Amino acid sequence: MIQVNKHTLDNGLRIVHSQDKTTQMVALNILYDVGAKDEDENHTGFAHLFEHLMFGGSVNIPDYDTHVQNAGGENNAWTNNDITNYYITLPLQNVETAFWLESDRMLSLDFNEKSLEVQRQVVIEEFKQRNLNQPYGDTSHIVRDMAYKVHPYKWPTIGKEISHIENATMEDVRSFFFSHYAPNNAILAVTGNISFEETIAMAEKWFGPIQRRDVIKRNLIKEPEQLQERRETVERNVPVDAIYMAFHMSNRKDRDYYAYDMLSDLLSNGRSSRFIQNLVQEKKFFSNIDAYISGSVEEGLFHISGKPVPSISLKDAEKAIWEELEAIKNSELPMNELDKVKNKYESEQIFSNMNYLNVATNLAFFELLGNAEDINNEVEKYRSVDADHIQMVAKKTFTPNNSSTLYYKAKK
Repeated sequence: MIQVNKHTLDNGLRIVHSQDKTTQMVALNILYDVGAKDEDENHTGFAHLFEHLMFGGSVNIPDYDTHVQNAGGENNAWTNNDITNYYITLPLQNVETAFWLESDRMLSLDFNEKSLEVQRQVVIEEFKQRNLNQPYGDTSHIVRDMAYKVHPYKWPTIGKEISHIENATMEDVRSFFFSHYAPNNAILAVTGNISFEETIAMAEKWFGPIQRRDVIKRNLIKEPEQLQERRETVERNVPVDAIYMAFHMSNRKDRDYYAYDMLSDLLSNGRSSRFIQNLVQEKKFFSNIDAYISGSVEEGLFHISGKPVPSISLKDAEKAIWEELEAIKNSELPMNELDKVKNKYESEQIFSNMNYLNVATNLAFFELLGNAEDINNEVEKYRSVDADHIQMVAKKTFTPNNSSTLYYKAKK
């Protein structure tokens, strides 16, 4: 059981804390409630751009990384469609450095053309390497655009197209920062060998003076129910053909989320999973195949992707996938198969929460979802999922009318 302490500063910054006396380190994890879904469709990629800009110098500290390294710490960040997350770990005796660094870049970045241009080129190069020049790199753009017609999940975190970052102005960047990166739009999670009292004192000292900001109120367009199947075929310079399928599923807060997560593992996690056992090892239809969920805060996608062996057509590969989906929808699910997945989740949760940094990251995310204390209830939520629940979500999800299928063909 993880002991969770909470406090909110007058400026709206939410603080969650858990002390771990078994380490001499401290982790600060700052989650900003802004992701790619908060971007304008004609100005995408900004949340990811800011992941980089936040390391380009703040109003008082021109070189963030040097101070972290001098204090014996490590830091990094990541962005997705829902959030932007930054973390820093330091030895206990240098913990104030972390509060100083993180508060100063929340106060304001050093908005200058040189930093913008450097980070712009970094992001553009990343876009090219991961999505344009890498085999199968554009699948996320294609599948998202097929599955979502109005919701901003229809573009990936990297952005819809390079030109949106190429054309980003300093005024665009400044406006995005002050509209989203604010104490009243952030959660600070602090874990490791630091008391709650010291955490609050440090937070009040360094974050307290930052003023609340007028954060743009989120008003997302709800994606309408998909009523007919969507299909697309592309040809690219890739080694082998591939198939990608996406089905609409629940949001992260829904009870069905846990059934979907277990369903993806029943299908493809480990050598004894159904896809691997039946389609790779026994029938030898695929060289590899995977099933996974997006895990997004809003209504997400259940993904299936695979590369058939050269002798199997994409049409036959898709038929084999549907046969497996029909089997899990209509055949009784053995208890030992279900228990194996539940045991895996329980062990993963236990080992994950032994690490003070993982706890900080998880506490911040659960607080975003509604309540940081829910970190202690995850195992029970997975344990409560039964075979009927899994079959129920499978039946309502795995239908042609809820599917988007991409045939990704290798040029002959």
